[in-house]
Amino acid sequence: MKSLKFCISLLVLQALFNIFPTIEAVPAFCPGVFREYIGAEGKNVTFSDVPINPNIEFHFLLSFAIDYTNTKSPEPTNGDFLVYWDTDNLTPSHISSIKAKHKNVKVGMSLGGDTVNGKNATFTPTSITSWVRNAIYSITKIVKEYNLDAIDIDYEHFNADPDTFAECIGRLLYYLKQNNVVTYTSIAPYADDSVQVHYLALWRKYGHLIDYVNFQFYAYEKGTTIPQFLHYFETQMYNYKGGKILVSFGTDNSGGLSPRHGFFDACSILKSQGTLHGIFIWSADDSIKDHFLYEKLSQNLLASATV
Repeated sequence: MKSLKFCISLLVLQALFNIFPTIEAVPAFCPGVFREYIGAEGKNVTFSDVPINPNIEFHFLLSFAIDYTNTKSPEPTNGDFLVYWDTDNLTPSHISSIKAKHKNVKVGMSLGGDTVNGKNATFTPTSITSWVRNAIYSITKIVKEYNLDAIDIDYEHFNADPDTFAECIGRLLYYLKQNNVVTYTSIAPYADDSVQVHYLALWRKYGHLIDYVNFQFYAYEKGTTIPQFLHYFETQMYNYKGGKILVSFGTDNSGGLSPRHGFFDACSILKSQGTLHGIFIWSADDSIKDHFLYEKLSQNLLASATV
């Protein structure tokens, strides 16, 4: 009887492998994600300008949607978001085209940013309930119009306490995920106490809803060394425990550890430790001047197996 059961088990296993032949082909190697902010500076950059490696997951992040009026002297709109990215070159049809051409591409939008028409884009809710209600309505509308996959939170100025920020953003992310409005969510903090206190409050209560932490390592001082960068990375891993911290640099002459001074060496160290979850760049608008050299190098590093 035991041998009969053994034979039957073997037959069942063989049948499963025949039904699901791809089981054997699932790779153990996970290359991480590459993300690129695009459209904030009106430099006529479009998706097709940016080189895309087919062997990694690639996310464009449209910059930005902002809850401010589009006027000479912008005023906050309490969660009623408007599109501020380059709408001439980054249209719904452009998104459909790039996603059809590259099956590994997702497109999301980033909320907030630094400024709007020269004025700080400050998080200014009238109340938690009203801000969340307006944000859900306006963001869902934009997501559907542009066929977006992701939402990124990049507020850098605040006219609300950390708990209010956490509740507004957390409830928004909960709704968007629960109702399958978006697939991916991320936050984009940087090492400034007044900024971090808001994002850490959000992370403590709603971190389980956040897929990536797009940490702005380029906000650190210029001339950052590899050891300093690795220390900063460890610090943020501690701050956002359990999160997928993405490393980053800017192509706009910002700070941090630049590709010319060891960024990719640092990435290789993190990769060997199994902690390189992905890379993002600020931004495509600035990278076009160098023909997206660092986008190519970043993606190649992510796509290469760990040695």
